Amino acid sequence: MTTHAIEPEASGGKKAPQKKHAPHDKPGDKAITVEVNDGIAIVRFDAPGEKQNTLSEATGKALGEALEKIENDPAVRAAVLISGKPDGFIAGADVGMLAACRTAGDVEALSRMMQAQLNRLEAGKKPVVAAIHGACMGGGLEVALACHYRIATEHPKTVLSVPEVMLGLLPGGGGTQRLPRLIGLQAALDMLLTGKNIRPYKAKKLGLVDAVTVPYGLEEAAVTAAKRLADGTLKPRVREKSPQDRVLEDTPAGRALVFHQARAQVMEKTAGLYPAPLAILDVVEAGLKKVME
Repeated sequence: MTTHAIEPEASGGKKAPQKKHAPHDKPGDKAITVEVNDGIAIVRFDAPGEKQNTLSEATGKALGEALEKIENDPAVRAAVLISGKPDGFIAGADVGMLAACRTAGDVEALSRMMQAQLNRLEAGKKPVVAAIHGACMGGGLEVALACHYRIATEHPKTVLSVPEVMLGLLPGGGGTQRLPRLIGLQAALDMLLTGKNIRPYKAKKLGLVDAVTVPYGLEEAAVTAAKRLADGTLKPRVREKSPQDRVLEDTPAGRALVFHQARAQVMEKTAGLYPAPLAILDVVEAGLKKVME
C-alpha cells in the first residue's frame, strides 16, 4: 500500500517537502487537501474555521489546483471528492462573495471562473466520485454534477437542491445545463424552478446520484467505486426513459411543449414579477439547443 500527500510548490519553483497525512488530518490553512492512497486521490474539502463548506474565489482556485495535481500525478488513477465537515458536503456559494460584486461583469467573471473549473473536472480523464453527506446545495450540487459518479448517504441531513431561484438567482456553475442532461428536462425544471430539497433515495430514483450508502461507509464506498470506474468494471447509471419522456424531451416539438407549459405555470404563479424562473427557462432552453461550450 502506498500513501502520499500532494503538496503545492514552494516559492522559487522548488517543490515543498512531501508530508504524509493520516486519513483525517486536516491542515488548518487549507480548504482542500489531496492525499493519494493506492492510486486513489482523496480530495478533502474542509474550509478552515467554517461550519459549512462554501464556494468562493479562494476555494474555487483551490479546487482548480487540486485538479491540476491529480491530472499531473501518474500515481493517481481516480479521485474521491469528500467533505471534511461532519454534517455537510458543500452548502452553496459564499453569499458574501456575491454581495461584494459591484457590476454585472463582476458576477459574470465569478460564474465563468467556476464554470471553467467544473468543465475541467467533468472533462478530466481520471474519474472523480462525489461522496455526498449532508447539504449538497446550489454550487455544491453543481460541483457534484460535474463529477463522474455520485454516492449519497441515507442520512436525514443529506439533501440535494438548487435553491437559487428562491433568492432571485440562477445557478451559475453549469447546473442549468448538466441537470437536464442527467435527470431529464421535466425533472430538472421541477428542481430548478422550485428549489425543492431532494432526499437520497428520491435522488437515486431520479438519477441524480448513482448509489446510496450508510454514512459510516461513505468514504469506503466512494473509494471502491473510484477504483472500479478506473478499471472499467463500473459505469455510471443511465436513466431509463419512458416512451412519453422520449417524445417530450428528445424531440423539438416535445421540448417546445414542455417549455410552453412551464412558462405558463410560472406566469400563473408569479404574474411575471419574478425574473429568475423565466431566466432559468431561457438558459435551459438555449443550452439544450447546442452543445455545452
